[in-house]
Amino acid sequence: MTGWLLNILYGLAIVAFCPVWLMRMFRHGKYRRDFSERFGFSPRLYGLQPTIWIHGVSVGEVNAAKALVAEIHSQLPDYRVVITSTTDTGLAAAGRLFAPAHKVFRWPMDFTFAVAAAVRRIRPAMVILIEGDVWPNFVRTCRRRDIPVIVVNARLGPRKGFPRYRLIRPLAGRLFNSLTAIGVQHETYAEMFRSLGVRDEKLTVTGMMKYDTAVIDQRVAGQDELAAAMGISPDDKILVAGGTGHGEEQIILDAFAEVRREHPGVRLVIVPRKPERFDEVARTISACGFALIRRSEIPDGSTRLTTGGAGEKISPEAVILGDTMGELRKFYALAYAVFVGRSLVPDGGSDMIEAAALSKPVACGPHTFNFPQAESMVAAGCGRRVVDAGELAGVWNEWLEKPDAAAGLGRDAQQFIRAQTGATKRNVELICRILGRVPALAPGGIATDAILEKA
Repeated sequence: MTGWLLNILYGLAIVAFCPVWLMRMFRHGKYRRDFSERFGFSPRLYGLQPTIWIHGVSVGEVNAAKALVAEIHSQLPDYRVVITSTTDTGLAAAGRLFAPAHKVFRWPMDFTFAVAAAVRRIRPAMVILIEGDVWPNFVRTCRRRDIPVIVVNARLGPRKGFPRYRLIRPLAGRLFNSLTAIGVQHETYAEMFRSLGVRDEKLTVTGMMKYDTAVIDQRVAGQDELAAAMGISPDDKILVAGGTGHGEEQIILDAFAEVRREHPGVRLVIVPRKPERFDEVARTISACGFALIRRSEIPDGSTRLTTGGAGEKISPEAVILGDTMGELRKFYALAYAVFVGRSLVPDGGSDMIEAAALSKPVACGPHTFNFPQAESMVAAGCGRRVVDAGELAGVWNEWLEKPDAAAGLGRDAQQFIRAQTGATKRNVELICRILGRVPALAPGGIATDAILEKA
């Protein structure tokens, strides 16, 4: 009865939002891809090889699956793996990372007939949900077929997800308790699950898999080409503000103006979190009286900043706006020090792991509720927290005046990241035990069948 009630509610939601979806479909081309797969017509799998079905909602979760799939293949080579996502961007990322070696298709909508059809076609031995996206009809369908469903890298958004679940606490607890196991990123999230009524035996703190994909090094590919194009020399002191949010760039620019009074040669790079804000941030930089260099206008191989070509020569001390996708890590590699954004404004913070893994001294603001790992880093003395432009300027000035101390803080931050790795392995060990396997004892080993003791 519950399943059919949900079907009715889902149907009413589709009717209510149908005009919006149709507009987006015809104007932006959304929702057209893989339409039949939304209703359970997933690729049909044949053969006797058991299947592990891995699902990530969008790009971040799909990227997190890369190391997980590799470790599953290492320990469970007799299983094949298929990957699903909900969004177009997630499917595109999955295609780049996993196809054609693995089947990639769209996650079905949570109608009972759709999930039943998809499960019949895939016949999974296990379903792994990355971070969350737990749908009741899907979980109920798997339970009826004795298919274990687990969540790995699990988290609850403290400002959105958790309050919403708390409003329906009995239903939320029942839903999460119907899962086979939940591997959570951090004890903070485990406490949230417990407060929703999730039984303790369902929960295992396995850590955050992002640590396992961080580049723990001093350099990254492409940084020299970026430096040459942007006119950055090895002696330049570059402050990078990465993953910034609305209203935060003004605070950063105020701090930078104060720093430049004491250290005239220092340079600043700002990389906003969302690409749709690039033009807005460019206007903010110019309005504050700074010369502006946009990365999108100066590709690799350009000599514009070193020769003065292509028109008026731009000051080499101009603020650099990182308005391209996928280059934040390169800017971090070139940095003297890093501020991780969306944390001086109440947006929950951005990821500190990449900068710390590159041995950079890292600062953040007080609003890091989406990343409890930031609190752990600060508590361990591997990062600094600031509350306004004055404190940010003070920390930057301190690091510029004491380069040995700044470098030491960067080394401590990198070591902290290195010490947190292993979440992927712990999640696969959890998967092995649920499948009745003994996890491999050494890296590269294969999980073996569990030996059952005779009564």
